[in-house]
Amino acid sequence: MNTCWISPSYFPQIKASILEPRTKIQPISSKPDFPTEKIESFLPFNVKSITSTSNPFVKHCLKLRQNSSYRHSHGSVLVVGSTPIREIYSFQERVPERPITLDCLLVLDEAHIPKDLNLQSVRLVRISSTVMKKLSGLQSIDSIEMIALMKIPSTFHSVDDEFLEEDCSTWFENAHRVLVLDGIQDPGNLGTLLRSAMAFGWGGAFLLPGCCDPFNEKALRASRGASFQLPLVSGDWLHLDALRNYYNMKILAGHPANDQKPRRISRLTRDFTDSLADKPLCLVLGSEGVGLSKKAKDSSELVSIPMTGEFESLNVSVAGGILLYMLQPENHKDLSSG
Repeated sequence: MNTCWISPSYFPQIKASILEPRTKIQPISSKPDFPTEKIESFLPFNVKSITSTSNPFVKHCLKLRQNSSYRHSHGSVLVVGSTPIREIYSFQERVPERPITLDCLLVLDEAHIPKDLNLQSVRLVRISSTVMKKLSGLQSIDSIEMIALMKIPSTFHSVDDEFLEEDCSTWFENAHRVLVLDGIQDPGNLGTLLRSAMAFGWGGAFLLPGCCDPFNEKALRASRGASFQLPLVSGDWLHLDALRNYYNMKILAGHPANDQKPRRISRLTRDFTDSLADKPLCLVLGSEGVGLSKKAKDSSELVSIPMTGEFESLNVSVAGGILLYMLQPENHKDLSSG
């Protein structure tokens, strides 16, 4: 038997305030102090529609979509399409204690706005098909009628070296299961893994250096809004070690079973996962190209997925989905409050 190598509708009341697919996250403080610059700086109150791609607000939104540093410096994200917008606000309805702020909703000219949308306090601007195509970055906008300008959620933390170990308690509401991504550069894979982690009830994701921005346009599309729902931390091994020590967590890492080095690699079986049911743990998945970093290998218990087929490896998002499912928490208490 071979084993695989894990290488690398309804809208609730919305709170209103007034070329980089692999761009990596730029470090910011643990509690970002985003500029207080208002949307009116780019879009005056009297503007109800936009038809030109030369409009300053269009240029601002384009930079938010294309540039990670610009996105994080402004604390704003462009969410393209009705589906992820609905996913985000469906979550907001279920978990109102995690408020999500919508600055502006851009709606395609003559597009129908469902009557069940509660937009009493939301700024709505009509845009032409030319502007919609420019902002979406898609060749076809047949299914795109809305774009939302949202604030980066408060559940995202990018930590620096000045943090205190007790700060770990603020990162995740439940740290019983935390996904750790080690240099995942492909936004489609990263978004899919976040979506799977959300689906299987994991408490959050920790992004090590080399990962793409979870608010990258392709990552957002693949995650179906999970980047706004799942608590996310961007940090390095210093911060991850602090998290492990704080919660006494075990670290597992996906790895090929045919590794030539004489080291035990556990097999992902039901008995193995049952033995870890009550143990807080992190699951590390390596990058698509080079696999796990040396630090990840040295710090983790390695685990492989049994396979009867002849393929040596699976795509990291597929392998990750299997591991996330097998190791998913079941009826665990919130460890952060204890």
